[in-house]
Amino acid sequence: MAAGIQPRVLVCLGALLARWVAAGGNFPGRLMEGKISHPHALGLGGRPGCKDLRRGLEAAVIGEVHENITLPCGDISGPRGLVTWYRNDSEPVFLLSSNSSLPPAEPRFSLANASSLHIEALSLQDEGNYTCREVLNETQWFQVWLQVASGPYQLEVNISTTGSLPNGTLYAAQGSQVDFSCRSNSRPSPMVEWWFQAPHSRNEPFGNNLTVSCFTLLLMSRNLQGNYTCSAMNMLSGRHRKVTTELLVYYPPPSAPQCWAEMSPGLFKLQLTCRWDGGYPDPDFLWTEEPGGVVVGSSKLGVEMLNQSQLSDGKKFKCVGSHVVGPESGASCVVQIRSPSLLSEPMKTCFIGGNVTLTCKVSGAYPSAKILWLRNLTQPEEVIQPNSHYLITQNGQRSTLTIRNCSQDLDEGYYVCRAENPVGVREVDIWLSVKEPLNIGGIVGTIVSLLLLGLAIISGLMLYYSPVFCWKVGNTFRGQDMNDVMVLVDSEEEEVEEEEDAAGVEEEDANEREELPKEIHKHGHIHRVTALVNGDVDRMGNGLQALQDDSSEQQSDIVQEQDRPV
Repeated sequence: MAAGIQPRVLVCLGALLARWVAAGGNFPGRLMEGKISHPHALGLGGRPGCKDLRRGLEAAVIGEVHENITLPCGDISGPRGLVTWYRNDSEPVFLLSSNSSLPPAEPRFSLANASSLHIEALSLQDEGNYTCREVLNETQWFQVWLQVASGPYQLEVNISTTGSLPNGTLYAAQGSQVDFSCRSNSRPSPMVEWWFQAPHSRNEPFGNNLTVSCFTLLLMSRNLQGNYTCSAMNMLSGRHRKVTTELLVYYPPPSAPQCWAEMSPGLFKLQLTCRWDGGYPDPDFLWTEEPGGVVVGSSKLGVEMLNQSQLSDGKKFKCVGSHVVGPESGASCVVQIRSPSLLSEPMKTCFIGGNVTLTCKVSGAYPSAKILWLRNLTQPEEVIQPNSHYLITQNGQRSTLTIRNCSQDLDEGYYVCRAENPVGVREVDIWLSVKEPLNIGGIVGTIVSLLLLGLAIISGLMLYYSPVFCWKVGNTFRGQDMNDVMVLVDSEEEEVEEEEDAAGVEEEDANEREELPKEIHKHGHIHRVTALVNGDVDRMGNGLQALQDDSSEQQSDIVQEQDRPV
């Protein structure tokens, strides 16, 4: 079989050589733009008797743009024959031949190992089918499929965020919608994967093996803050590219800001402090003086120091906090400063050897006032320091000074309570008098004596101005059962007429005075007798009636004796 083939090959080669010689050594075909105008001149089909003697198996070679590639001409070791390379497009295109008299179609084409086609600086246009024709003892054809891969180059990641920081870091507002896309200049199209790495955690595939170039997060949350990595792989070349983008999730503080004023430590200045916690990142603060909006200062810390010259009672200061994700108008709070007011007792008394407590209360001070106790005996005033003799306590804005074992020489005098804050200073004086201990027994005796004296005076006045009251009081005491009788006798002799007149007057006043008169005629004289028997009014009435009857009889006897003749 081999002997039958060899003469036919020689015939074809002879025909080619004859044409080449007849043309004066020139190739019978004309190379135009890398193509052979007469492909039959090389016996590529069409000439009778010149058929494909052997066709090799197809091979696939993958190259990358801008790189070099070598296409093998079969899998043959040992001496090689005349090798010619063609590009198979719509028609064969000559590229290179081992015949040194045939120049390559392009300088970047060359032979390697006397048979392989070496291509420098591949381009996408180099992709296609290549044919190697080798003529040794026989003609053999080998086909190679060249695939050219490109990229992925210029991997571009787009994240539709709220904004970016000066250093390029992207941020999105919590609750916003964020679109992700990843594109690259690659051929063929790469496989795209997204990876996510939260802070202080490992890198993990985003979603369930997400292999799409675009996706959307509808509701951004804090736990989605981290690094987003787009990974693109060229499945033809295996080349891998990735781009990592840091995405921050910002959110404003959930509550309103808080601001306050206080005395600066160690300095007699006013410190304004503003806090607006709970957001990310920290907000910015602006302090202004109200009304008027005069800027006092701005900072990230929200702390400003003011001198006393900038302060006055009742002045207001406003803190405005602003956050990168809103609200646009920010949030604010206001503080109003006040000078202190003092309340205390103006005078206190202490007994020698005892204890006394002086109290001072501050009201209306903002910021809180510092309270000091001073002794106003010498100039300048001396601040009292706590010791075994002086005990100072403070609860909020209420301070007490307790003086133990009071001494008149040492402790009596003025004490000063001073309240001071950066807005103003107030002082109040308290007089402390130290006295001898009181004699409780003597005081009680004096009080009892005064009461008794007053009672005696009142009783005397009542007896003097109201005898009826005295008589009724006497009857009350005489209401007891007594058998003694008190008799009052008038020893003066009076005329009968006078006594009768007097008896009549006394009978008219008997109801008021409760006195019962009685006349007694003895030895020619008339005597007035008043009797009270056991304090019993009824019995006294009966006795009075008997006396009246007896008097009538005596008077009758006297008249009869006068009418009797001598």
